[in-house]
This record gives sequence, structure tokens and C-alpha cells, in this order.
Amino acid sequence: MAALSRVTPGRVIVLMILFLGAWLMVFPFLWMVSSSLKPTSEVFDSDFSLWPKTFAGWQNYYDVLVAQPYIRYLTNSMIVCVGILVVQLATAVPAAYALAKLKFRGSTILLGTVIACLTVPINVTSIPIYLGLVKTGLLDTYLSMMFPFLVSVFAIFLFRQFFRAYPDSIIQAARVDGFTEIEIVLRLILPAAVPAAAAFSVFSFVSHWNDLYWPLIVVQSQEKMTATLSMMQYRSTFDINYGRTFAAATVVTMPMILVFLFARRAFVRGITMSGVKG
Repeated sequence: MAALSRVTPGRVIVLMILFLGAWLMVFPFLWMVSSSLKPTSEVFDSDFSLWPKTFAGWQNYYDVLVAQPYIRYLTNSMIVCVGILVVQLATAVPAAYALAKLKFRGSTILLGTVIACLTVPINVTSIPIYLGLVKTGLLDTYLSMMFPFLVSVFAIFLFRQFFRAYPDSIIQAARVDGFTEIEIVLRLILPAAVPAAAAFSVFSFVSHWNDLYWPLIVVQSQEKMTATLSMMQYRSTFDINYGRTFAAATVVTMPMILVFLFARRAFVRGITMSGVKG
């Protein structure tokens, strides 16, 4: 009875709005999975049903996972995403620490440059980067897929906001004890930055796992094709196999969902701390 007494019309309205919002977010994924189990002719059938009338899931997923080297595509995507993330963290953490805690001439200008670079999309720099990769013979390599993203100004800004909240007294005490700046970063700052690192890792992984624009430019062989890029194979001039396309999209989406589920608490904590503090 006590629980029922706390149920008010306002609370019911809020719950209904939240349920509607959750349904709007989840429905595209349900539709994607449902379409991956159907033949192409049924995907856009006017008589819509989540469960297929003709089950084609086995054939669709077989064509995606077995009839082509899809494990290779997934491995390529994993190598690219992890490689980008590792280098981004290795470059962003020291740079952010310098901007947040070190006093030197030109630090304000550097910070302004970092913020300005946040507004520059990859499309602006793609042509000169592509020409450079052509001249150095690095097209169709893992390095060519990672090169434009190895330094992330978003990561520098995010970590800088996080590091500003770190107590200066601890850093000063470490310097008195003989710590070098590198030791301070590795032994003090970096362990404290795990929430921010987890938040950025989710951003970075999802962004580059989904990237189609840059691999479409630099990848020239099936051997280096990423999982997202491989979905272009199901598109011909006059026909698209939507069943297989949605099956491939489901397989590509699963790792991102798993990454977010495992890192969601650290992700939320890192975003909250980076936004509130600083």
C-alpha cells in the first residue's frame, strides 16, 4: 500500500515519457535485428512485423560470417581502433597535463589552438593527407587508416578539464620527493584519470569502428577492408541485398554495444567529472 501511495499522476507521466524515449532509442536496433532475419523482399513489406514470415536468418548470417572472410574484417577494425586509441591516449595525457598543470609561455595560445582544432573536420584535411600517403606509398596499410586520428584534440581537451581538478598540493609534494614530470604523469595523474580514459575510449572506439569515410578513401584491397566498409559489398548497381546488409550491420554493432555495457559506469563517471570539475 505504501508503494502504491507514492504513485502519483506526475510520476506516471514521467515514466511514460521515459518509456517512450527508451522505445525510440531501442526500436532501430530491434528493426535492424529483425530485418537481418528476413529475405530482402520482406524487409520493406507494407505488412510490417518484427518476426519474419520467411525466416532467412541462417542464410543471411552464413553469407556474412562464413561465405566471406568476415573475421578478417572484424580483426582489421579491431587493430585500427585499438591502435588509434593507444596512440591517442599516449599523446593526449602528457599534452593535457602540460596544459592543465604546467606554467609556460604560450600555454593560452596552445589551448586556444586545441579548442579551434575541435571545429576542423576530417573532410578538410583528407586531400593533403591522402596525397602525402600516396607519395610515401602508405596507402592500403593499417597506418594509413590510423594516421589522421593518432592525435585527438578532443582527448587533450577532455583530459585537460579532468586534470585541472587534480590537487596541486599532491603534485608539489611529489616534486619535493624527487618525482620527475614523467613520473608524476605515469604514477599519479594517469591512475587518477581512469574514468576520463574510459569515457574517451568509448567515444574513440565507437567513432572509428563506425568510420566509413576514411577507409573508403585509403583501403584498396579486400585484405585490409574493415567490417563497416565490407557492408558496401552487398550493394550493386541495381540491387541491394538488405537482409545480408542488416545481418552485417548487426554483427558490426555488437562489439560497440558490448564495449559500452562493460564501460558504461566509468563512461558516465568520466563525463560527469570532466564536465562538472574544471
